[in-house]
Amino acid sequence: MKHLITILFIGLIGFSVNAQEKVAKIEFKDTTIDYGTIEKGADGVRVFEFTNTGNAPLIISNVKSSCGCTVPKKPDGPIAPGETGEIQVKYDTNRVMPIRKTITVMSNADTPTIALKIKGEVIDPSKTSVLEKKDKSVMSK
Repeated sequence: MKHLITILFIGLIGFSVNAQEKVAKIEFKDTTIDYGTIEKGADGVRVFEFTNTGNAPLIISNVKSSCGCTVPKKPDGPIAPGETGEIQVKYDTNRVMPIRKTITVMSNADTPTIALKIKGEVIDPSKTSVLEKKDKSVMSK
């Protein structure tokens, strides 16, 4: 009987130690950034802000983009519990087109992979649309 009580006691201690395991948690302020409509050559840098809401240091191991036109930059070191950090994203605004890209963040957090999104449209103001009304008719002198 003493052995059974000892085994149960050791099991309960082991369970409580596992329940208190330290884990990092990443919580983003926003998971999508909307560039809106921006002009060709405009500043393409935006920032995703996040907080480590866990009780262990957060280590972001890799940040990659779905396209070479978007360059993400991850934090250099670990983010302590309660601290904030940022992932900088630079989109090449010399490409005149709609923006629909995904940035994948890999870390030691309880959710190890998170997808962030950027969207918007880059326009070239020097090119006029064929639908815009002209001041003069082509036929007039």
